[in-house]
Amino acid sequence: MLRARTDIELSTRLDTLYHDYNRIDSASDPVHKVRPFADPADREIAGFCAGALAFGRVASVLNSIDTLFALVGPRPAEFVRRFEPERASAAMRAMVHRWIRGEDLVALLWILRQMLERSGSLEAFFLEGYSDEHEDFGPALDSFSTRALALDVRRAYGRQPRRPGVCYFFPRPSAGSACKRLNLFLRWMTRTDEVDLGVWKGVPASKLIVPLDTHVIRLGRCLRLTKYTSPGWRMAADITASLRALNPEDPVRFDFSLCHVGMMNACGFGRKQGDSQCPLKGLCRPRVR
Repeated sequence: MLRARTDIELSTRLDTLYHDYNRIDSASDPVHKVRPFADPADREIAGFCAGALAFGRVASVLNSIDTLFALVGPRPAEFVRRFEPERASAAMRAMVHRWIRGEDLVALLWILRQMLERSGSLEAFFLEGYSDEHEDFGPALDSFSTRALALDVRRAYGRQPRRPGVCYFFPRPSAGSACKRLNLFLRWMTRTDEVDLGVWKGVPASKLIVPLDTHVIRLGRCLRLTKYTSPGWRMAADITASLRALNPEDPVRFDFSLCHVGMMNACGFGRKQGDSQCPLKGLCRPRVR
């Protein structure tokens, strides 16, 4: 009974937090770089590219997305359908984002073109590995990344690298990866509210897995949403299972707000501040050092 009351209170507080952040202007985030593209076909291509670059400092992420979008132009889907790796601009090949190089982005765009040619859209390519019988998107993501990396990248690299950098964009749950950026892209495409874009109509939001980043890990442990201490697919699935118990139809509804609570340094997990600045104070265990 105590646990039921705690879950109800947590759900109520998270719902309040959700409404606080469910605004286009609530926080700087890569998803807002995708929103200006009106055509769903453009949004899924722009969304995949923005999600692929969503690692590192926020300012650096947004800058890299802006640079790539300026090179791709106002119609990303059309650009990709016509993309020839050998004709990639010098500016694109000169791009650097953390350890990602321009040739890796050229390879990514070339893989995206092959997906469109084969299936018509990224959604259709993803659905080739999806089944309603699966508990979540884990098996579909495994299939998606495996099939993506089976596509030829020699035209992008001018050779067949032993481990091309483009592999970083297509991790697999079966290898233990939390697949944070792919799950982020799926959230943008599948959910619909003031933040998420709701482009894809063939997959349910109930199958989503939380995009596991540093902030969600900290909040997840502080709120006792997971028993795991090491990041990876098991932790992501465990946190999602806890959130699914609160909202079975939309388990990652609270992801955006939880992430940005962490980005604002309001979570005191493992910090001297404890829960003094946390909007979920009283429901968390900050484990102050």
